[in-house]
Order: sequence, then structure tokens, then C-alpha cells
Amino acid sequence: MGAALARAAQWTSTGSGRGTLEITPLNESLLHEIIKFVENFSTRHPQEAAFVFKEPLEWKTQLDCSVFGAGYETDGTTVQSEAKGKDGQPLLLLTESTLKVRSFDQLSQLLNIAMEKKLKEAQTCLEANRDPIVNILGPGYGTVEGEDMSMLHLLDKVKKDDDPETEIKMKIFILLNQLDMQLLNSSLKHISQEVRLNPAAVNNEVNLLKHFSGKGEDTVLESLEYTSDYTFSNGCRAPPWRQMHGEICYLIIKPHDTDPLYITCSTAGVYLNGGKLKEKDDIDYERKSDIYKDIVTFLRERSPRFVENMSKQEYSFFKEPTSEKFYQHMEVVDAEDSGQSQKPHDYTEKNVYEKTKSSSVKSKSIDSKKLEPSLKWKNIVHAVTHRYFKYFSDKATKKDTEEERRRGTVSKKIRKKTTSISPESVKIQPASKCKTLEKYEEVSESSSETEEDEEQPERHQEGNIDLPSEYWQIQKLVKYLKGGNPTATVIALCSMRDFNLAQETCQLAIRDVGGLEVLINLLDTEEIKCQIGSLKILKEISQNSLIRHAIADLGGLQIMVKILDSPDKDLKCLAAETIANVARFKRARRIVRQHGGIKRLVGLLECISVGSTTLAPHQAKDFEIARCGALALWSCSKSTKNKEVILKAGSIPLLAKWLKCSHVNILTPVVGTLQECASEQSYRIAIRTEGMIADLVKNLSSEYEELQMHCASAIFKCAEDKETRDLVRQHGGLQPLCVLLGNSQNKELLAAVTGAIWKCAISGENVSKFQEYKALEALVELLTDQPEEVLVNVVGALGECCQEPINRAIIRKCGGIPPLVKLLTGTDRALLVNVTKAVGACATEPENMMIIDRLDGVRLLWSLLKNPNPDVQASAAWAICPCIENAKDAGEMVRSFVGGLELIVNLLKSKNKEVLASVCAAITNIAKDEENLAVITDHGVVPLLSKLANTNNDKLRRHLAEAISHCCMWGSNRVTFGETKAVAPLVRYLKSNDPSVHRATAQALYQLSEDPNNCITMHENGVVKLLLAMVGSTDETLQEAAAGCIANIRRLALATEKAKYG
Repeated sequence: MGAALARAAQWTSTGSGRGTLEITPLNESLLHEIIKFVENFSTRHPQEAAFVFKEPLEWKTQLDCSVFGAGYETDGTTVQSEAKGKDGQPLLLLTESTLKVRSFDQLSQLLNIAMEKKLKEAQTCLEANRDPIVNILGPGYGTVEGEDMSMLHLLDKVKKDDDPETEIKMKIFILLNQLDMQLLNSSLKHISQEVRLNPAAVNNEVNLLKHFSGKGEDTVLESLEYTSDYTFSNGCRAPPWRQMHGEICYLIIKPHDTDPLYITCSTAGVYLNGGKLKEKDDIDYERKSDIYKDIVTFLRERSPRFVENMSKQEYSFFKEPTSEKFYQHMEVVDAEDSGQSQKPHDYTEKNVYEKTKSSSVKSKSIDSKKLEPSLKWKNIVHAVTHRYFKYFSDKATKKDTEEERRRGTVSKKIRKKTTSISPESVKIQPASKCKTLEKYEEVSESSSETEEDEEQPERHQEGNIDLPSEYWQIQKLVKYLKGGNPTATVIALCSMRDFNLAQETCQLAIRDVGGLEVLINLLDTEEIKCQIGSLKILKEISQNSLIRHAIADLGGLQIMVKILDSPDKDLKCLAAETIANVARFKRARRIVRQHGGIKRLVGLLECISVGSTTLAPHQAKDFEIARCGALALWSCSKSTKNKEVILKAGSIPLLAKWLKCSHVNILTPVVGTLQECASEQSYRIAIRTEGMIADLVKNLSSEYEELQMHCASAIFKCAEDKETRDLVRQHGGLQPLCVLLGNSQNKELLAAVTGAIWKCAISGENVSKFQEYKALEALVELLTDQPEEVLVNVVGALGECCQEPINRAIIRKCGGIPPLVKLLTGTDRALLVNVTKAVGACATEPENMMIIDRLDGVRLLWSLLKNPNPDVQASAAWAICPCIENAKDAGEMVRSFVGGLELIVNLLKSKNKEVLASVCAAITNIAKDEENLAVITDHGVVPLLSKLANTNNDKLRRHLAEAISHCCMWGSNRVTFGETKAVAPLVRYLKSNDPSVHRATAQALYQLSEDPNNCITMHENGVVKLLLAMVGSTDETLQEAAAGCIANIRRLALATEKAKYG
């Protein structure tokens, strides 16, 4: 840990040489990893966790004495742990605001207590203890530069004596070294992806934005100003004490469509701060938003008007003088016809050489200098011309014009005309602009589909630009493609395929010199060889996301969809496979659907008999067509509307047929398509009725992990239905799923398999099988060091299995309860819902409940009632019920949660029926303790329960009636329920068809009937007739409650008659 803090963490510096950790994404990432290590330390290494540090870790804490509960002794402003070292000193001591910790066990508990403050506590601790290993093990183990011999010395010592403490030290030292390596690797990965800002870059961006800001309607911003006019010698405008945190300057930005934005520019990026403080000439420096890489990216997320107006600006907005100078001597060949815009992507090779020779930077000519492929050049040639800018910004409004220009670029006979281009007319658009416009286009083209688009390519920093030799060679080939006859065109296409088209340099070179337009126009010719050659190239280069977007912009998808009707099988294969590559973003998938591509792709599956293992040559070609069609359908099936069209096109029988095939290269896209579509109920029914479950189960035993993953994912989605869960068991699918749990390296496969096990475990018969196959033990092992998508499914499966008492014991014996409780501190909604269910199920066993209570699990569950998500609130409240029922001193435990009772009573104001039902169930258990009942009565539980009485939800009715029944036991609550109009609605509950509602309601009415006024209300609402029918019930509790209520009503009637008639 010392090496990582010294070398990887980002520290501010002060005059004394010591500093603080900067607030940067890298530091936050390192802190989270350290916190995770410490939190899990006591669970994974209990013996080492008990080791007492040589010197305590000491720092100034922000925690208050009140947060320390069981296991700590509090005396005024001093807190000390009950656990003590051999010297009798407490392992944790808080005096005033100074905290001293002397073991990993106490550190782990402290982080659990700190909850949302754990990040700040970890940061403060590490700032105060720059080399914590010295405190933990002693000065001999401190971090040193150069060769570290401490490990060898420790090893010698272990060999010489049998002191168990030395062995523990050895283990701790190894564990801390492993953490060090993990942190260093993580920081290297983070730094390699990070683009840090500097004052010059910020100043340039601000000046550029100012140039296009003002009061006009088309300006990108109203104004943009620094908060300070003073510039320090290092270029920063932030005060020195803020520069320590990496901050450069502060800006006030006024967009056209939002309130003024106060932002901080720091070395880590740009983010929103708290704005100006009232009555002070200062700024609230605290970060209020995510960190963005630059100001433009920040504004694009905050101001739609900014994006819109930026797209209207001329390309000179992104003018780069150095790039302009670079191109000023180049000439254009093969420009457009008269009246069309010039195309400066074809430059004469002669003038390029002249530029190279005249450059003072280069000492050799291109002939003598072998250029290595470089990606740096793409930052200024993303859109070399105004024409490309038009494609990205004005496509939506000028589609017809662009179609005419595109078709005019290449024809069967291409006219050649050389036109020179002036230096002033050449302006280069950088990659960042290209990316911005691309994202804006995606926003403007968005539909109702909910799938996320693929990530946009990351921006590369601009530097000295060296165009690789491939660029000029590809330029020549594009020229031949335009001007040659069919034979020359085919030769040029073959030559272009000789380049490494998998290399991004070549892919973008083809686009930037106008090659994409030529290739797409060749698809519109009648020359089969030209079409095939063009598609082979497009298939390769469409692996690049920029190329995919460009193909869609240039109308390439529409032409490829038409080619699917071609009689030529090679053409159909290539067109389908290229569509599969391009249709990885929403707009492309929509284009395929709108132009009838889905039906044609489904038609490609109608080919040969599937059963044969050896294929004749003509069958092999049909097989390839089906494979390419399945690939394209797989890409298209990621959109909801496309799934509907695929189903209507009659795909299900064809997919079922191909699912019986033994060839993995077609099985993978077929199963991939099915698992994508299985999110829809109609597909799940079709998959079951067409007998596809048996084939999916069979392929779980395949040797190909990708196929296994898609099969498991399909079962995961289909097993929502009970019939499917039974079929999976009947076809022997549960055992291969359990076997696949052993493959913990492939996280995608593991997520799919654990998801399938979770959904299958909903059926009790399947749980018995999982128990037989030792699945629970394997699932418990997966509760640590797994990504959230795996943890959600693992915990979900354990939650279902926990419904059986024997499985709850298995989980306890396997050590599954501590990691489950730790997961309660997470933030993912789905994970929290599942883990609360699992912990609640485990808590029904008293032995399990003791462990949960010892780990402070009930407090964590209670804190989840504050979660804003109603699903989490409801799940936490349900889990609290068995905890209260099975805790030793439940009443005292509940009262120990400061503000806990008020919190749960206030949840009765929720609009969510599940939250209300779960909270009523929790109140039922809380009210069993008289003191707690008195407290919740003071918090107004009675009127809040009464307000819920007029409900038709049987689940809520049952738990509400139980809560009312128990709340009647205190003071005048019975009378208050009558006054707040809760009695009459309860009588109507007896008309429900749910026997559990009858029982709960009868008990509530019995308690309420102790008050005479309530008896009158019940009688007026016809309760006697309804209760008389229930007196004969086989349910003894219902019998007694019904009879008791009738007896109370009868006694009141007799007393009234006696008083009236004597």
C-alpha cells in the first residue's frame, strides 16, 4: 500500500513537503479498492485481522461518538472498543476528534459504521499515515526505493523461530504487497486512459468559445467569463490553496437555455461547482456533478441549445492554423461537376512531395523515410473537407441534396477534372468536432427504443501529425476506382484488399479520402465483380464505429438491403454480413427495418436441410447464406420494434430448425438472436412451444463458451415462466448449469449461468436438485470478488434457495452470511433488492439471526429504508420482519436505532402498495413490544394506518389489519381508530376471497370491538352476518376472533337494553 500511495496516488504539495490527496477519479478509484480490501479482510483472514498493529493508525475523524453501537464503550466524548490487545489497551480509541485504530478487524468495523463517510475517512487516514505498513508491522517494513529486502529478512526469521506472530506478520506483509501490486496496476490502467487538462488547453478552449458567444440567436453561448482576471506564472487562475487540489480556473457560463453555470476546470477535467456563496466574494468549491474531459463535452450534456447552435456554425469554429498550413500547397484532382462543392481529398502526389521536401521539420523525403502506421494523424483528417462536415451536421435537413451529390460522385463513366484549391478554402475539422456532431446526430435521430448505442470512439490528443504512407497509396486507388473501366475498378479493389483493413489507420484513410462514397456507389452498379469487391472491403472496415456511422449517413444500408434480393449467393452473404456489422447502433437498425430488411434477412434462413453433417458445395453456400442472415438478425434484434417485425416475419420455426444444427458458427448467432428476443413474452412462449428448450439445454454442454453463455442467457430470460423452469429440469439442464459455476474466469458466462440458476430456483422442485448438485456451496463462493451483474444473480439464487430451512443452514455453514451482510452496503438497486430478500430469508433461523445481529445487519437493513427506490424500501422492510421476530432482545434492538421508528412510520405516507404492505408487516412486529408501540403511537402511526383502510389490495389489507390489531394494545388507540374512520372499511375486508385477509381482519375487529362506539359502527355496517359465517371456519384463530367480536357486540346490546328497560 505504501508503494501505491507514493508512486500512483496524486498528491498536492505544500511548503512543508506534505500534502493531501487530490480529488481525482484516479484517487477515488484507489480509495475504493483499499476500502474494499479492508472491509473484506476480517471475513477472509480472521486470524490476521486480529493482529495488533505495532503503532496505531491515527487521524482526525469526522465521525461522532453516537454512531458507535454494540461492541464499544462510550463515555462523553471518548469511545473505546470492548476488544483489547494483550497490553490491555483498546484496539479502537476515539478521544475528541482523534481516532486511533490498532487492528484490521476494528478498521473493517469502522468502515461499516462510517457508511457514506467511509471514503472521506479512508482519505484522511491515508493522508495522516503516508506509509501505513510502518504503523502496522513496524519501521523495518517501510516502503523503500530500490531493492526491498524486508521480505527476505522476514522469511529468515520465520525459518529460525516458531513464533506464530512472525508467521502472521509474513502473511499480512504478503497480502499488503498483493494489494500494492493491484493498486499500481489499476492506476497504470487508469492513467493510460486519462487525458489531463492543463492551463494552456483550457485557455485555448475558452478563447474559442468566446469567439462564438454573444447575444445573437445563432451563438453557442450568451457569455463565458473567468471569475478572476489574475493569472499566476503557471497559467492558473485558481488561488494557490486550490491549485493544491489540481484546480486551474473557475468559469461563469451563461447558456441560452439554462441558468448560469459555475464550473471548475481542473487537471482531472471539468465539473460543476457550488457557485458563488451568498454575502461572500468566494466560491463553493465542492464538486456537484460528474467530471467531463473538456468544456464542450460538459456543455453538450447540459445545454441542448448549445449542441444545436454549434452544429450551425461554420467549420471554421474548429479551424486549426497548423493543419491549414500543412495542406496549403495541395491540389485537388477529380473534383465534382460544375456547381457542386470541391473535394480536397485527392491531392497530387507531386505537391505532397514538394511539401515534404520544403518542411523544416523533416530531413528526409517520403521516398527514403519508411513511415510506420500511426493513429495520430486521424485527429485532423476526420473530416478533411467542408463536405464531410455537411454529412455530420446537415444530413437530416439536406438529405435529398446529399443523395444527388453522392450519386454524382461515381458512375459507370467518371469524368476527370483537375481543379486547384486555395489555401484559404482549406480548413481542417478535428476529431473532437466530428465526435460532437456524431453524438448530436444520435440525439436528434433517437427513437422510442430503449437500447443504448455503442460507445463513441475516444478522443486522441493532437500532436505532430504524420500521415502514414498507406494514406497516399489508398488515395491513388480511390482515384482509379473513380476513373477506371470495370476491369481497372476490380483490380483497384483487389489492390485495396491487400492492405491490412483490420488496421484503424487504413479504415479511416479510406473514409477520409472519399473512398466510402465510391465503394457504396459501386454497389449500385450492375457489375457483380465490382459489387463483390466493394462489399468485401466494406465488410472489413465496418468493424470501426466511425465507418459504420458514415456508411449509414451515405445511404449504404438501403442499397445492401436491396442486394439481399440478388440471385447471386456470394453477394447476399456479403451484404448480410456487412449489415450485421453496421447495424450495431439504433439508427442503423431502424433503417434496416424501415426498408424491409428484416423480412429479407429472415428469408435467408429458408435454405437447406439442417440434419446433414457433411455438406455438398451448393449446400455449403446455402449454409453460409443462413449463417450471415442469422448474424444480421442478431444485430437487428437489439431493438424492441425489430423484435416484433422478426416474429411477424415467421422467424421462429426457422430459428428452431437451425437450433438443431451441430455447426457452432451458425448456432452462435441463432442462439444469440433467441436470447436477445427472449426478453419479450411472445418469444418466450414461442421458444417453449416450439420445443427449443431441449436444444438450449443440450448446447449448455458445448465446448464453446460463447455458445454456452448465450444458451444460459436464453434460459435465464425464458425461466420467468413456470412451464419453462419445469422443462429445463425435465431435460436435465440443471446439472450442466451447476457444472458451469466452476468457470469463474469468464464473467459474462458466469453472469448468464447464475441468472439461469436464479430463475430456475423459483420452483421448489428445482431447488431440491440444486441442493443435490452442491450448487449452494458454489454460489456462496461467488459472493466475493465478482462484478455486480454476477452478484445480483448469485444473491437472487441464494434468496430463492433460502426458502427451504435446510438450505439456510447450508449457507450458514459455508460462511455465506457475512458476505451477504456486507453487500447491504452496496448501491445497485437490483443487488440491494436481492440481498435484502436473502438476508431476510436467512434471518428466519435463530442461529443465522445471531450472526446477522453481530455483523450489524439489522442496522444496515434499517438504513436501506432511506433509499429513494421503492423496491429497495419494500424489500428491506420485508427483511426486517423476520429479524425482529427472531432477535433475542428485539425491542431493545429496535429502540437502539436512532430515528428508526420515526423513519418507518413516515414510510406509511408512500404511494407504493408494496412499500405500504411491507411497512405494515414491520409495524406489526414492532408493536409486539409495548415501549416501541408507545413510541410509534407518539409518531402518529394510528391516523396514518387509518388513511390506508380504503384499499382494494388484499396483500395490503392483510398486513394493515394485522398492524391495526397489534396497535390497539396501547392506550386509547382503539378509540382513535374509530375516530379516524378506520372501522367501517375493515368490515368490507370480510368480503374478500383471501382467507388470510379474513383472519387478520377478524382479529383487528375483535380488538376494536372493545370500544362501544366501534361496536356500533361495525353493527351498522353489517359485520354480524359476515362474522357468523366465519364462526364455523376450520381456522381456529379466525373462529375465536369472530366469536369474540360478536360477543362484544352482543354484550353492548344487552347493556344498552338493560339501561333502557331496567
